[in-house]
Amino acid sequence: QVQLVESGGGLVQAGGSLRLSCQASGSIFSINTMGWYRQAPGKQRELVATITSRDSTNYADSVKGRFTISRDNAKNTVYLQMNSLKPEDTAVYYCNAYVLTTSWRTGDYWGQGTQVTVSS
Repeated sequence: QVQLVESGGGLVQAGGSLRLSCQASGSIFSINTMGWYRQAPGKQRELVATITSRDSTNYADSVKGRFTISRDNAKNTVYLQMNSLKPEDTAVYYCNAYVLTTSWRTGDYWGQGTQVTVSS
């Protein structure tokens, strides 16, 4: 079993910053890509940013220049630094990891989500 636990969400005013963290634990042999997705009310879940095990990153156009994704492989943790937040960034943010388990199985795992609310 693999578990992803997110933290760092909350309420912030427009223009403010938040830092999300997500730590993976359990039967992990290695983690390939880790990422953040978000889902606003009435909308589909969308990609925010991803980072590979070699630190190659990818961002949604809507967050480029404002958000930064990073990871600490020793801690199986991925971070999302969010600056210059806008009301349209309000959503539940989900952590994702593509994991190779100690049973030699691969799969996508998701966190439970953390709420980010940006007030205008």
